[in-house]
Amino acid sequence: MQVDTVLLKVASRCNIDCSYCYVYHQGDTNWQRMPKHMSLATVHDVIRQLATLYEDQQHPFAIVLHGGEPLLLPRNILSVLLQELSDRLPAFCCRAIQTNGILIDDDLLDLCLRTNTTLSVSLDGPADINDAFRIGFGGEGTHARAVAGIERVRRHPAGERILTGALCVVDPESEPQRVYEFFKSLAVPSVDFLFKDGNYAKLPPGKAAIDSTEYGKWLATLWDCYIGDPDPPRVRILDDFGRLLLGGASVKEGRGQGTFCIVVIDTDGTITKNDTLKSTYDGADRFERKWSVASDRLSEVAASSAFIESSQIQHPTSTVCQTCSLLSVCGGGMPLTRWHPETGLANPSVYCADYKLVIGHIRETLQWYR
Repeated sequence: MQVDTVLLKVASRCNIDCSYCYVYHQGDTNWQRMPKHMSLATVHDVIRQLATLYEDQQHPFAIVLHGGEPLLLPRNILSVLLQELSDRLPAFCCRAIQTNGILIDDDLLDLCLRTNTTLSVSLDGPADINDAFRIGFGGEGTHARAVAGIERVRRHPAGERILTGALCVVDPESEPQRVYEFFKSLAVPSVDFLFKDGNYAKLPPGKAAIDSTEYGKWLATLWDCYIGDPDPPRVRILDDFGRLLLGGASVKEGRGQGTFCIVVIDTDGTITKNDTLKSTYDGADRFERKWSVASDRLSEVAASSAFIESSQIQHPTSTVCQTCSLLSVCGGGMPLTRWHPETGLANPSVYCADYKLVIGHIRETLQWYR
């Protein structure tokens, strides 16, 4: 398997306390045992392994700094990491930071410019929507500080190069048009809308039952805003569904039938499975064998049977999914949404009814336009 994405968990803590966070509020406790951030020694191991990975596979991969909040990584270590990534890897191995935006400053933006690193900011919409879930440890809202971070990027001379977009976790009780217009007002080039994490043991917040369609209706309304906009931002989930319906491919796991090879590296250098599995049960993202960037070659890890098996869970095994005409589009959803404490991942996604509704709506629209 060729690695597509390397997710660097450079900080295991966060400076805010989102109520829906899969890292801290879905039952996994491994973050408590992790170093608060990557050490300089681990960063050097990461750089060495990523340079070797590119030599081994001669295929580009994306590198995303993640957390917790990645900007909690001390700035001197962050500078070494980004500069070494820029120096040791070709430019088409793109580098990005997913941040809540609060710690963005001009020195960071200058560093991003020097190292050809981009930023995406997590924000859930207007203040009342965002601040219902994305809160500080004292319950205070975070919207104003996140928007200030985005505005600081936009004021930077290279802001258009640095800011790639926003990531929004959907609140199905919000008004899709209002959320869409909010992101338009921020002039972000793209928005990645995500459903809240959940499974058969604990339904996602805002979803009343397995067969309810709150999220599907929300996304279908968003599609109407999107398709009617002569100058829209990119919306990855809608673009993916549209492309897949027209015979194209997805660019993200959880949609379509491609296999995405994702390596996750924790703050201590441990190599793990897709970290979103944390939302199923404690330790679900851990391999039985403990691999580390200090001692294990990433290309050999990716070629191991255990790693390949962990990547293949992207493809649903439920007979309901296997016989569904929409499987080539929805892909069965993210594996974490298929988990049941008794049957594991051998189930349709808890968002199955939502996918059917929104994909059917998009298909009808595309047929009308054709």
